[in-house]
Amino acid sequence: MLEQRIQQHFIDSADLKYQVGPALSKPISQAMQALLACVTSGGKVLACGAGVSGLLAAQFAAHFVGRFERERPELAAIALPGDATDPAADTPEAIDSDRFARQVRALGQAGDVLLVLSASGQSSVVLAAVTAAHARDMTVVALLGHAAGSGGAIGRALRETDVQVSVPHERAARIHEVHLLALHCLCDGVDAQLLGEQEGST
Repeated sequence: MLEQRIQQHFIDSADLKYQVGPALSKPISQAMQALLACVTSGGKVLACGAGVSGLLAAQFAAHFVGRFERERPELAAIALPGDATDPAADTPEAIDSDRFARQVRALGQAGDVLLVLSASGQSSVVLAAVTAAHARDMTVVALLGHAAGSGGAIGRALRETDVQVSVPHERAARIHEVHLLALHCLCDGVDAQLLGEQEGST
């Protein structure tokens, strides 16, 4: 029974990725181009998310500053610290909803990119950060999720110059899994643009 349940998780995760791949490849490509334009012009990427999404943001920043799969010069990225240990923080009722916005106002400049993640699309702390980024004339790349695929309140707050990658699913765990894959695609895409295609890569 338990093995069957575990296998179903793998099946469900693979099915969702297979289904949304064609729809998400274009916005992920647009997000990659936004990140590339930012770092090659001397800008930086600020990344944030609440709860589990905050851990994914930190992983992305580590790959950008360090390396993904190939050695390359460091790229400027900062994971904004927040309460990444509390999964309930990814809700509209998150405490101290200005904590990311203050950091964006302090560190963000025109030409920088704010990369936000929210599986619910409703996180008030992330929404406030998006508003602060717009005030700083920053581009926002938003990895979101929503049962209807709309990206929730954060999706509605985005501008035409922003990029939205929204996963249409009701389970946060599945959305996080696709977000992680999308972040890997972003890192790989930037590396490919900077270093050229790796021999034997797909």
